[in-house]
Amino acid sequence: MNLIKTYTDVNPSDSRMNFRIRTMEAIYDENRGQPDEPHRHDYYIIMLVRKGKGTHDIDFTTYPLTDKQVYFISPGQVHRMEEQKRSSGYVITFSTRFMTENQIDPCFIDDINLFKDYGEAPPLPLSDVQLEQLSGYCRQMEEWSEKQMKFRAQGIGSLLRLFLISCNNLCTLHGGNPQELQGGGTLLRAYKQLVETHYTRWHLVSQYAESLHVTPDHLNRTVKALIGKTAKEYLQSRITTAARRMLYFSGQPQKEIAYALGFSEPAHFSSFFKKCTGISPSDFRK
Repeated sequence: MNLIKTYTDVNPSDSRMNFRIRTMEAIYDENRGQPDEPHRHDYYIIMLVRKGKGTHDIDFTTYPLTDKQVYFISPGQVHRMEEQKRSSGYVITFSTRFMTENQIDPCFIDDINLFKDYGEAPPLPLSDVQLEQLSGYCRQMEEWSEKQMKFRAQGIGSLLRLFLISCNNLCTLHGGNPQELQGGGTLLRAYKQLVETHYTRWHLVSQYAESLHVTPDHLNRTVKALIGKTAKEYLQSRITTAARRMLYFSGQPQKEIAYALGFSEPAHFSSFFKKCTGISPSDFRK
């Protein structure tokens, strides 16, 4: 049983676009300041916060909602924002179809490393200058969205790409030889795809390394260099995030959750979950 509220429609007012940009002020007023229940989306979300005060929960991690920050939320991530006062900023939503239709390679999203699929997804802090630059892109996207003109979607797509590239340039995680990073990016994408396909059956990095024809050590080092966590940590994040969602949002017994995630014994699942999260599945559910 799945009790997680899921939004699937990017832009109810114009289904052809698969893109939407709104101000945080308008969303706050529409909801009368009431926070939504924990939910997820089938599309990407960028939230540029000019001014804000409150909290933002993403996959069971709470972040302070403050001035001058950007959040990147991937499809499937469960989140909930609670504002202590009316926020100011922009919320951008777009689908993979929008990227495809506007010549934005899906690999681009992986390469910029802004959208964290699982685990921690902290906001990107901004300076005053950076905030104004990104706000300018948002204002232009908003203007283009309101106009009926030829190549409207392509223009918005170009502005979106500029926004994401600018944010990526603010991150200092990437470094080293560009050719090495490009090759590592290819391996990372392949690893992520394998994890998404097999995480309920393969719980060892060695299984993925064998499928990718590399050593576990090489896979761990490459993933660590690109996303800041090892292949093992990424795999554990994927499994524990799925477990958290099932424990919190479904009424399934822990035994059934353990088997669904590929553990041969519920005790093994409980031990794994506590080792990775610091809390037992029973206590987390409570």
